[in-house]
Amino acid sequence: MLDIKLIRDEPDIVKQAILDRGKDADVTDVDGILELDSRRRAILVEVEELKRQRNVAGEEIAALKKKGEDAGQIVERMREISERIKEMDAEVREVEARRTELMMDIPNIPQESVPVGPDESANEEVRTWGKPPRFTFEPRPHWEIGEALDILDFKRGAKIASARFTLLKGAAALMERALINFMLDIHTKEHGYTEVFPPILANQESFEGVGQLPKFGDDMYWCRDDNLILITTAEVPVTNIHRGEVLAEEELPRKYVAYTPCFRREAGTYGKDVRGIIRQHQFNKVEMVKFVHPDVSLDELESLTANAEEVLKRLGIHYRVVCLSTGDLGFASSKCYDLEVWMAGAGEFKEISSCSCFTDFQARRANIRFKPASGGKPRFVHTLNGSGLAIGRTVAAILESNQLDDGRVVVPTALQPYMGGMTLIE
Repeated sequence: MLDIKLIRDEPDIVKQAILDRGKDADVTDVDGILELDSRRRAILVEVEELKRQRNVAGEEIAALKKKGEDAGQIVERMREISERIKEMDAEVREVEARRTELMMDIPNIPQESVPVGPDESANEEVRTWGKPPRFTFEPRPHWEIGEALDILDFKRGAKIASARFTLLKGAAALMERALINFMLDIHTKEHGYTEVFPPILANQESFEGVGQLPKFGDDMYWCRDDNLILITTAEVPVTNIHRGEVLAEEELPRKYVAYTPCFRREAGTYGKDVRGIIRQHQFNKVEMVKFVHPDVSLDELESLTANAEEVLKRLGIHYRVVCLSTGDLGFASSKCYDLEVWMAGAGEFKEISSCSCFTDFQARRANIRFKPASGGKPRFVHTLNGSGLAIGRTVAAILESNQLDDGRVVVPTALQPYMGGMTLIE
């Protein structure tokens, strides 16, 4: 959520940000917020005047009673004033609720360094690492490799659940578990993150806190009888660890890493990545979340991105870093780097991690603040998160990058100790 002072004082900046994004909101929402804000302030002024009149009436009543005179008319006037105040207090609550509802639909303001453009075509490549693997044969996509090795079973996954669910067997299941431990070890032992294992069901307030509700409810699996939702990413529960809390400045940055299953209905993605394990309804992910001082949040974004990159470097997977344009930027994000791995079988890059800085957008929604060491009022922290990494997509990238002409797959050297010394999947 944006600061109401920003919307009030710089409405043109907010409107331009919405236009640059080309989605997520309508500039008329800004005008609606301003109208409601003006109405709220006018009501509060009137309420204060009525309270002043009520106080005066109270003094007059006391004076008349002291003289033994009749105060009936003033008592009646005071009752009418109190009733009016009650009505106006209710109106203020109604106006505030409507204003908040509109503010919840306004996306974050992109950083000045974010490229302006309508969609992913305006994204800018920042850097690449490694080179695409070379083959003396036509490389196959990971789903063909997995089926031939009998480690990816799409038919039984669909039989058990539905399309976009996969049964991992043998070496694929082992690799999935190995990658989770491998990534957690890097982030906890080398990058200084604290591991947490949060609930994979969260309430609506938690989703609202990170900006996924009310906008994106159609992409979620709801347990409506219990008013809970299966998490779409560990960002949801981990960011909400400090919801409603005031941290000490000395505690910043707070850095957490979590492995969780994630669940997405993938509404609106019909026809995209229909084969393989790139786009699944259930998938595993290791997520990094930071709570940082506002002065260093963009530096922390660079560090967060480097932490995710380190995993890919250890695995020897060719990748590139892309800065998302305003039109491709997520609703709550102010700046985002996507890490995209080279899928040799498909001959294209695929996103494997998104690393985002949300400034105080999520912190305002979730009321996460810190108390400055120098004193003064608490301030909102800045939040960041990034995948470190998506597990299934990492499995897919390894299968495609490390395939041999005889159908076997080389296990990355860094992963072999986590797979019981296995060097080849065959």
